[in-house]
Amino acid sequence: MTALIPRPVQTDSPIQRMRFIIGGTVQGVGFRPFVYQTATRLNLAGWVINSAQGVVLEAEGDANVLQDLIHELHHHSPVHAIIDHIQVEECPVQGESTFQIRESDNDIFATTPSVLILPDLATCPDCQQDITDPQNRRYRYPFTNCTHCGPRFSILTTLPYDRPHTTMAAFTMCPDCAAEYRDPGDRRFHAQPNACAHCGPQLDVWDTSGASLLNPQSQPGNEVITEALKRAVEAIQGGQILALKGLGGFHLIVDACNEAAVQRLRERKHRPDKPLALMYPSVERIREDCIVSDLDAKILTSAEAPIVLLSRNENPETAIAPAVAPHQSRLGVMLPYTPLHHLLLRELYSPVVATSGNRSGEPIVADEGQVVEKLGDIADLFLVHNRAIATPIDDSIVQVVQNQPCILRRARGYAPLPVQHSSWADATQSPPSCSCVLAVGGHFKSAIALSKQHHIFLSHYLGDLDTVETVERFQGAIAHLQHLYQARPTAIACDAHPDYQSTRWAEMLATQWNVPLIRVQHHYAHILSVMVEHGLSAPVLGIAWDGTGYGEDGTIWGGECLEITPTGFNRIAHLKPFPLPGGDAAAREPRRSALGILMACLGDTAFARTDLASLQAFSPAELNTLRSMLHRQVNCPQTSSMGRLFDAIASLLNLCQVNTFEGQAASRLEGAIAPGTHPPYPIDFLHEAQSPIQIDWRPMILGILHDLEQSMSARAIAAKVHHTLVQIILDLAKDYYAQVDRLSIPCPVVLSGGCFQNRVLLEQAITTLRAHRFVPYWSTTIPSNDGGLAAGQILAAWRGLNDSQPTRVIDDPNVKRSWF
Repeated sequence: MTALIPRPVQTDSPIQRMRFIIGGTVQGVGFRPFVYQTATRLNLAGWVINSAQGVVLEAEGDANVLQDLIHELHHHSPVHAIIDHIQVEECPVQGESTFQIRESDNDIFATTPSVLILPDLATCPDCQQDITDPQNRRYRYPFTNCTHCGPRFSILTTLPYDRPHTTMAAFTMCPDCAAEYRDPGDRRFHAQPNACAHCGPQLDVWDTSGASLLNPQSQPGNEVITEALKRAVEAIQGGQILALKGLGGFHLIVDACNEAAVQRLRERKHRPDKPLALMYPSVERIREDCIVSDLDAKILTSAEAPIVLLSRNENPETAIAPAVAPHQSRLGVMLPYTPLHHLLLRELYSPVVATSGNRSGEPIVADEGQVVEKLGDIADLFLVHNRAIATPIDDSIVQVVQNQPCILRRARGYAPLPVQHSSWADATQSPPSCSCVLAVGGHFKSAIALSKQHHIFLSHYLGDLDTVETVERFQGAIAHLQHLYQARPTAIACDAHPDYQSTRWAEMLATQWNVPLIRVQHHYAHILSVMVEHGLSAPVLGIAWDGTGYGEDGTIWGGECLEITPTGFNRIAHLKPFPLPGGDAAAREPRRSALGILMACLGDTAFARTDLASLQAFSPAELNTLRSMLHRQVNCPQTSSMGRLFDAIASLLNLCQVNTFEGQAASRLEGAIAPGTHPPYPIDFLHEAQSPIQIDWRPMILGILHDLEQSMSARAIAAKVHHTLVQIILDLAKDYYAQVDRLSIPCPVVLSGGCFQNRVLLEQAITTLRAHRFVPYWSTTIPSNDGGLAAGQILAAWRGLNDSQPTRVIDDPNVKRSWF
C-alpha cells in the first residue's frame, strides 16, 4: 500500500457517504463483484465502477459500517487483487437505497490511468471441473473462464478492463451467459470474457493450405469442438506436428515420446539442439520423470503456470524422446493452462512437446490469418479459433534457486505487473519532471519498461531484435503500453551500445518527442535491476557477469565488479581481457574463444597443442587463418566477458565447439558438474595504480590443461571451475568491504547478468557469501539476463534526472557512449 486510509469524517448524522478510489490490480479479478456483494451484505447503498484510475466506488450508510467496508477491502479482497493505494473522501449523502455496478467510464474523475493490468491467469479448478462434467453446460468448451481465471492482458485493447475494450467485444453473450454475468451469486458475475459454446469463440481445424476441415458454420458448436479435438489428438498420436492457437499465440505440439516426430519438428523449425518445453497432463505425471519439490509443484499449479526447469529422475517412467533436450540434465515442463490445453492433454494423457509457434529467430505467431504463411512449412495441421489476440505473449520460464522462484523469461502470467520492491516508491519517488520514462532494454531477450508515477512496468519477453518481425513487435509493444497507460514519456533510456536496434529506435523517438536520451552502461543496468527489485540503496557492490556488453572504453565487457555509488558507478575489477578471433563469430563458436585464451596463456605454442579438442575442431586451413588473425590482431577484439570464458572452457572440455543456440556451451558446462567437493583452481588478482583490479584467469586455464593431461574427467574439471568462480566472488567482496571498512555491518553483494542463470553457480555463490556474513541479492521477479535491463535503465534515468549535477549524456554517435 502506498497510501493510508483515513477514518470517515465524524458528523452528527448517523449516515455518511464516502468515495473510494482504489488503484492497483483491481480490474479483471472480480473486484467489483466483491465490492457489490460486500456492500450489499453490509446494507450499504451506492455504486461501484471501473475507471482509468482503477475501481471507484461510493458507499452510503452508517459510519461504523463504512469502517467495516474498509476492513473488508483490506483483508478479504479477491485472491488476484493487488491494492496499491486507496484514496478516500467524504461526499454528500444521496439517500440511495440500493447498491449497483455501473457501466465503466473512461473519463470519470481522471484521464491518467493508475490501474494495474492483470496478466493472463491459468484455468482455475472450478472451471476445470466445469469442462469435465458432462452435466455442465460448458462441458468440453475450450474457452471457459470466470472472474478467477482466463485471458486478461492478451485480449485487452484499452483501459478500463471491460468486454468492449477486449477482443471479446466481437462476441455477444447469449441469454444464459448474460444471466450469469448479472447474477451476484455466480462466480461469472461481471466476468468480462464470459462465453459458452452457443455464443463464444469457436474452434476450427485447417489443413496446410488454410482450408477448413470442419465447416463450423454448418454444425452445432459442441459437435465442432468434439471433432476438432478428435482430429488434433489423432494428428499428435500419428506423429504429426500440430499448430495450436492458445492464449498468447501458437504452440507447435508433437508427441514427446516420438523421436522421429521431435526430430522432424527440429528440422522444420531449424532448431537442432535448443531444449524444447514439455506439457504434462498433471503434476503426478511430472513426478514420474522429474524431481518435483513442494515449491516446484506450487509454481506449476499457480495462476501464472510457467515453464519450470526441473532435474530429471534417474529412472524416469516416461520414455521422453532424446531429441527433446539433448545433453541437458533438466527438462522445462509446464501444465495445461487453458481449457483447450486441458482437454487435449486429458485425451492424450501423455506429455507433449509444446514449443513456441514461430520460425527460428522470429516472434511467436498469434494471428491465424498469418499462421499458414509463417508455419505452413512446419505444421501438418492447424487447430485455430476466432478469439483475436491483442498482445502476443510467450510462456514464462522459472527455476527455483535457494527455495525461491526466479524468473528467467518474464511473459505470460507475470507481465505487465510492476516489478519494483513494495517499499521503493516511498523511498525514491521520481519527481514530476521524470515521472514517465521509457526504457527500451537491449538487443537480445528484448523487453521494454515504462515508469508511470511510482511504478515500473516491465513488458513481456519480445525476443532478439535480429529480424524485421521482432523489431515490429518491439515497436508495437512500446505503442501498446503507451496507449494503455496514456503515457507520454519525458525521457528515454537505452543501452550504451551504438548499434543495437533498440538504441537506434530510442534515438529516433527522443528526436521525435524532443525528450532527453539517456544511455546506460549495460552492466550498470544489470546491477540496478536487482536494486530496483529489492529496494536497495547505494553504496552496493555488484557482480555483473554475462556474454557481452558495451564498455565505457569501447571494448566488450562482461566480467565486471562494480561499486554502485549514489551518483553512478565505479569499475572496481574485471576479468583480464583476452582476444576473440572473429569478433561476433566467437559468440557462436566457443572454439574461437578457446583459441583466444590459449593464445593469451601459451603464446604461439598454443597452436602446437593439437591434443586439445578446441584445435581439433578446426581444419588446418582454418587454424592458419586464425593464427594469422591473432598475430596481426585483425578482427580480434579484446573482451573481459565471463560468458566467453565459460564458452572457452566448455570447448577445452569438448562439451561444445559450436553453439546452435545462445548459452548452449555454458549450459553444457553447468550440466557436466560432478557432485562432491572439488578444490578451486588458483586465480591471481593484478593490481595497478589508478586502474581496476584485473582477475587473472590464466592460472585456472593452466590448471585445466594440466588436469586434462592427467585424464581428469570433464565433470570434475567443471566442478572445480565453478568453485573457482565462487571463490573469485568471495575474494572480491572481502577486498571491497575491507577497503571501505564496512566488514562489521551488513554488506550487500548483488549478483546479476546472464551467467547467473547458471543455478549451480548462483546457489554456490549465495551459500558461500552468506557463510562469510555477506548479504547476497539476486534476480527473482526480474530476469537476470538482458530481459531485465530495461528495469535497471529506468532507475539509471531516475538517478540521472534527479541529480543536480550535469550528467554525462552523449548524443553524438561518433563519441563513446556512456552514462555517468
